[in-house]
Amino acid sequence: MEDQDDNIQYDDSDISRAARCLKAMSHPLRLKILCVLGSNSISVQDIVEQVGTSQSNISQHLAILRDKGILDYKKEANRVYYFIDDERVIHLIQMMRSIFCGV
Repeated sequence: MEDQDDNIQYDDSDISRAARCLKAMSHPLRLKILCVLGSNSISVQDIVEQVGTSQSNISQHLAILRDKGILDYKKEANRVYYFIDDERVIHLIQMMRSIFCGV
């Protein structure tokens, strides 16, 4: 009997995007940033406070996540707010939080 999963057609661009996202998320600090963000839009200052490292360190990791297409940002007055730009990544983060963090 043939497994029905064997008939699924995979889009190589989706597979490549998933690999890039997972690689970018594999750093503990970036994963913590993503867990802090969840489905929210949070200012850099608030991310720094919740993650607990320097603003320059956070900014470097935010830039990597933004460059990989995981995050986007908006500016309001003198604050920059980051958010996860892909609903699939939000679901992945929620799943990881429930499995590893008991949330």
